[in-house]
Amino acid sequence: MMGNDLALIDTLLHQLSTTFKIRDLGTPNFFLGIETVPSGDSLVLSQRRYMKDILTRSGALQYLTITWPDLSYSVNRLCQFMHSPTDDHWALLKRVLRYIKGTQDYGLHLSASSASDLHAYTDSDWAGFPVDRKSTSGYAVFLGDNLVSWVSRKQRTVARSSTKAEYKGLADVSTEVTWIISLLRELGLHSGSPATLWCDNLWATYLAANPVFHARTKHVEIDYHFVRDKVASGDFIVSFVSTKDQLADIFTKPLPAPRFQALRDKLNEIFVVAFL
Repeated sequence: MMGNDLALIDTLLHQLSTTFKIRDLGTPNFFLGIETVPSGDSLVLSQRRYMKDILTRSGALQYLTITWPDLSYSVNRLCQFMHSPTDDHWALLKRVLRYIKGTQDYGLHLSASSASDLHAYTDSDWAGFPVDRKSTSGYAVFLGDNLVSWVSRKQRTVARSSTKAEYKGLADVSTEVTWIISLLRELGLHSGSPATLWCDNLWATYLAANPVFHARTKHVEIDYHFVRDKVASGDFIVSFVSTKDQLADIFTKPLPAPRFQALRDKLNEIFVVAFL
């Protein structure tokens, strides 16, 4: 792994400096609200300091921009009412703040991985937003064993079917994975293996693999061709995953506490108070 090769790191920094104006600040400690905490041969990313700052501010909704995996869905939903919150939204905000207070010592665990393949989970909650019946999509992208990208986002248009909602989410994660592959290739770190995208909607996986475009899915034509081209070129493999194993479920809907905690653990969020 490049992270343990000091000579390779120096070579990379030198190459970057010939193209960009950069300054090596050494080992990162606190950047963009995230602390880096060494833990043996691995690293833990923590937002403890930022969370404490949030809890001491007035008008917390204005500053609640935490995008930690377990908070992505709640923050995404609350921020849609930022400009005209009601008493109900204030009650929900206080619930989120109580959760933040109780999980300040959790962080995202990153470690050396024997695998360097990209795989991603994508999910959508069809028409789950009662105000305008738009769907919420979410995805989690892993590089080897490490979570490197995630999102929870309301779709811009109303989906006419669950398949369209799921396929829109599939197109979104395809765009993200394409960007990550491009970055890894520029750094000379891409394994060359196709990325695997896991989706729990069978019809969406059939669309990605079937060259025959069905008349009932014309409304997803652009997304269809984007994902289909990636599959046809061998860049992606779209596979089915059962709903119980769908890690992106945490980004699309409210969940019972046991299910939520189980998914949070699978996203490599760990209790790190011993390291802080």
